[in-house]
Amino acid sequence: MAGEDIKLTKLAKCAGCGAKVGAGVLAKLLDGIKVHHDPNLLVGFDKSDDASVYKISDELAIVQTVDFFPPIADDPYLFGQIAATNALSDIYAMGGEPKLCLNIMAIPEKMPMDAVHALLKGGYDKVYEAGALITGGHSIHDDEPKYGLAVTGFVHPDKMLTNSDAKPGDVLLLTKPIGIGVLSTANKADMLSKAGQDLIYSLMTTLNKAARDAMVKYDVHACTDVTGFGLIGHTYEMASGSDTEITLNVNDIDLIPEALELARMGILPAGMYRNRTYAEHAVDPGDTELAKQDMLYDPQTAGGLLIAVAEKDADALMNDLRGAVPSAQRIGYVSEYQGGARIKLR
Repeated sequence: MAGEDIKLTKLAKCAGCGAKVGAGVLAKLLDGIKVHHDPNLLVGFDKSDDASVYKISDELAIVQTVDFFPPIADDPYLFGQIAATNALSDIYAMGGEPKLCLNIMAIPEKMPMDAVHALLKGGYDKVYEAGALITGGHSIHDDEPKYGLAVTGFVHPDKMLTNSDAKPGDVLLLTKPIGIGVLSTANKADMLSKAGQDLIYSLMTTLNKAARDAMVKYDVHACTDVTGFGLIGHTYEMASGSDTEITLNVNDIDLIPEALELARMGILPAGMYRNRTYAEHAVDPGDTELAKQDMLYDPQTAGGLLIAVAEKDADALMNDLRGAVPSAQRIGYVSEYQGGARIKLR
């Protein structure tokens, strides 16, 4: 493969979504910035959501997002695929369909052109798999390589999904296993098995398109993709935004076995600690093993969709997801908020 002698991950201090600014820090950075009112802006940055949504007509709204990060794989083509998969995911999480994409790229001047070409081809191939188009972009020189996309998609205004409308009684479904951040950290330290490496690369290049296409047929109230803030961080945002309480059944969550073993050894990404600092005040861990708690705070890159679906549709949606997504899981439920912890681990 072109550029295979380049060890991209060695050029970056953080990998993938592990480089994401912590949610608590981000909230402080945005605090006090005035939000201008526009009745057609259905979702803006004042919400902890995956993308912005702007209504064009009674039948059409545009969904916009941007996402980029440093390398999480040494192979430039694979890195391009992963970064594109991750960026496209925000559109799927809103119930939308991606249509137009713009490249965002930073490259060291010493990076070989064949490696840059391979990186861009990885992004292009994944975007075309999604049925969208890359129409341009912007690139700069930087000491660290970074790549991602600005993505525009379409959704019906009445069918868009947010992370803040979960209802008491909803069932929580998840579509990919947890542990990508732990395995990526081990991989960077050359401590990951070949099977573990193959698994995370497969997961991180699997679009959430099939999950989105399945869920829009049912009574889904809220959705988010599980990425840099970890499962608990994104669940907390859903519970807080919906003013509800969420119980996670830890034994029903697909924790990647090798990642759990590594977590028990203390092989954890820095982002896990940031996520714990952000959300642990809102979590009742019960008697959950510490390593399993760590896994639930683990930052995921191109993780799955977390879906809050009406109980009456939960079994049917699960049946549609089985075989269509990497790991269809029924992991918890939504209740009325009783005060105290928003998230309960059981």
